[in-house]
Amino acid sequence: MPATSTDGDSAKHEFSAGGVVVRGDQVAVIVPVKRSQAGERVLGLPKGHPEPGEAPWQAAAREVREETGLETELVCSLGETRYHYQRKRKSISKVVAFYLFRYVSGDVADHDHEIEDARWMSLQAAADQLTYEGERAIVQTALSKIGAER
Repeated sequence: MPATSTDGDSAKHEFSAGGVVVRGDQVAVIVPVKRSQAGERVLGLPKGHPEPGEAPWQAAAREVREETGLETELVCSLGETRYHYQRKRKSISKVVAFYLFRYVSGDVADHDHEIEDARWMSLQAAADQLTYEGERAIVQTALSKIGAER
């Protein structure tokens, strides 16, 4: 699926892939340099558009590496979030596929320039405090899957 497509004059469609990286009972979260449409800081999960030829889970792993400095191992798919937003007075329909990853190595201080802060947070705190409802729900799904494995 392309990262961005349009259907004539109708809504624009975007696709991204993201990761929930766990280390014990913690998850890696980010604060992007880019602010919300309201100009506020965002606490979120690493995500971004796939590059040509990249599978969604590979894009998620790459975005995690770039935005958090972490090397990971794929565990499973966590599902998708879907939402709409406005950009330049155009409606954007967005789908983000999320994947559960196990932490392998790396330091959250090694994030790229697009990220103001990357840090570890308890899974439960993230499920309560992430800025966007869809990402809070994805972390709840991760909690359920992790709980089932233990």
